[in-house]
Amino acid sequence: MSLTLHGIGVSKGIAIGKVHIIKHEPVEITEYCLPNYALEEEIARFENAIAMARQQLQHIRDKVPKDATVDIAVFIDAHLLMLEDSLLTRVPIDLMNEHQCNAEWALKMQCDSIVQIFDQMDDPYLSSRKNDIEQVVVRIQRILRGSPDTPESFETSSLVNTIILADDLSPADTALMQHHGVLAFATEYGGTTSHTAILARSLGIPAVVGLHRASPYIKSNDTVIVDGLQGVILVNPDIRSLRYYRMRQYEAKRYRAALTKIKNSPTITRDGMPITLQVNIEFPEDMETVERVGGKEIGLYRTEFLFMNRHSPPDEEEHFEVYSRVIRALKGDSVTIRTVDLGADKQVVDSHYHKSSVTNPALGLRAIRLCLKQPQLFKPQLRAILRASALGQVRMMIPMVCGLHEIIQVRLMLDEIRTELLHQSIKFDPQMPYGVMVEVPAIALCTDLIASHVDFLSLGTNDLIQYVLAIDRGDAAVNYLYDPLHPAVLRLIKMSIDAAKKAEKPISMCGEMASDTRYIRLLMGLGLRSFSVNPEAFLEIKQIINNSSIEGLAPLSNKILNTAYQAEISKILETINA
Repeated sequence: MSLTLHGIGVSKGIAIGKVHIIKHEPVEITEYCLPNYALEEEIARFENAIAMARQQLQHIRDKVPKDATVDIAVFIDAHLLMLEDSLLTRVPIDLMNEHQCNAEWALKMQCDSIVQIFDQMDDPYLSSRKNDIEQVVVRIQRILRGSPDTPESFETSSLVNTIILADDLSPADTALMQHHGVLAFATEYGGTTSHTAILARSLGIPAVVGLHRASPYIKSNDTVIVDGLQGVILVNPDIRSLRYYRMRQYEAKRYRAALTKIKNSPTITRDGMPITLQVNIEFPEDMETVERVGGKEIGLYRTEFLFMNRHSPPDEEEHFEVYSRVIRALKGDSVTIRTVDLGADKQVVDSHYHKSSVTNPALGLRAIRLCLKQPQLFKPQLRAILRASALGQVRMMIPMVCGLHEIIQVRLMLDEIRTELLHQSIKFDPQMPYGVMVEVPAIALCTDLIASHVDFLSLGTNDLIQYVLAIDRGDAAVNYLYDPLHPAVLRLIKMSIDAAKKAEKPISMCGEMASDTRYIRLLMGLGLRSFSVNPEAFLEIKQIINNSSIEGLAPLSNKILNTAYQAEISKILETINA
């Protein structure tokens, strides 16, 4: 009997094949006390497990094809770096000595402590990094317990042309999928910002996550269809469904081939309106992907990743070296560097941090608030960005601004650092553009008041939507309310665009809404003329823009602003995208 299951589509594409189920048997951890004379041997056992975990990950990394996307190696390297961090290598030994307990229990205590910190973080990407910690810890625990490091079926079975169903998958598992020729995968858990989801998009593997209790309904060797765009799994589909999805596969293949032809063409509408199309990046290594799709300018360079998987913040030289790599790769084109946007009330994970008393970190000390409160964290980044501005076209952007006082504070800090650099005879661009993210409703409502104080603005829809609608987008219980098409959201976007234009200040959009093909024509109709998108979406967004005419979009887009019913909004959007 045919069955349809719904999850979260995290990597678009259609795959049809037989299911291969992978079960990660849970690692049972028990605590037991050790006499003093046994501790040295127990510590040696733990250190050997760490060394073996490194060997396993390095072995997997060595299997990554040389022509594969760089992101695969980057994510496995992140897990390798965790195995060098004292949080996982030294602190558990201290706990073993302190509590006279076994290695498994000490590692569990430390893992729980680290995960607790990440749970306090509001940013979905950063909070989901706890999965990486847990995956590395599970690998060590399996070695300590004498269990296989990866599911046995990964090593003993042929996975070519299969579709994987698992509870969850690590980046290492996902890298092995490409090696084994897996068509697609689906998991019980996970979200759009997990490393597994990001890797799936980089590899071009269709994927659906967050199925929740799907395994009882799917058996090994069942034929399934994975629709990674809609987040749908069809189990044992009928002939009609198979025929329909095979046709969609064929059409998608032709479409992808056609997209490569526009790589070097300008981004301009049919009626001659030039549109600025830039790219979002997270690592310097992403520049290879940017070049592959024909991207020229970086509209958003997230810098949070410099702060990940470590217990102390990066210094000025590390910032400068990383920014320099991106600037050199751009060969004269511009990059917009966003200052660090960390959630919760600690900028880095450290072993001395205890449970936060903050009850709502989404409204707490994060992003620019954190930076202004901790200038020792912020100033090295500002100095590095200013120094990097001497190497090319650099713009600096501040996240989470909610008032003019923050803009003025940052400008005063920049002036102070400029004076320092002049006295030190260090080169920088004295005219480096300075802008802000429009992601707090207060700034969206007051764009007309703050536009004259900055050089440019960028709409950050991810946070803007959750704050306007009063929902935590990372909370599965309420994230169904996360709606980019809510009239309140669109009215604030329109208000900000109009205010920026009146002030003659450029405004773009770098949030996920800008990378969603459904909203491009709607946003152009609202007056947006600059987009910064994920590399994977770049060519498809360019194709939509090049096949659109501005004339006629504005009346339909503005009609949505005055429409309350969801069904009517959807109908208008269909007309816009027809």
